[in-house]
Amino acid sequence: MDDDHYYKINVKWDKERIGTLSSESLPQIRVATPPEFAKGVPGIWSPEHLLVSSVTVCLMTTFLAIAENSSLPFKSFDCEADGKVEKVDGKWMMSEIELKPRVEITDEKYREKTLRIIEKSEKACLISNSVKSKILLNPTLSVSV
Repeated sequence: MDDDHYYKINVKWDKERIGTLSSESLPQIRVATPPEFAKGVPGIWSPEHLLVSSVTVCLMTTFLAIAENSSLPFKSFDCEADGKVEKVDGKWMMSEIELKPRVEITDEKYREKTLRIIEKSEKACLISNSVKSKILLNPTLSVSV
């Protein structure tokens, strides 16, 4: 496999502040200006949602790969994320994204290993490494047999 990878997408304006995002062989996604901005539309994915989602999904997929390669037994993974949009030097930007991964492990003895894998996953995440937003990591572990 080549070292370069390309991901082709298309967005088509539908009406008002709403469009359709598509990519070959993937489901289409309706997108819009978020309701916090002028003429924004509630209830539809925004670029801000998609940016935070990309960072969050990348953390999960990177965690899954590293956990598998490290033979880490775990029962579940989920991650909530909060993206903060603010004006910086007169421009709107996603200034920080807080990731709150929750991992259910099978034994307390895996706690430190799991935390190391979560941290390693964030540092290795392609998307986190591609954005200038500050990434905050706030993991929670639980143990169940």
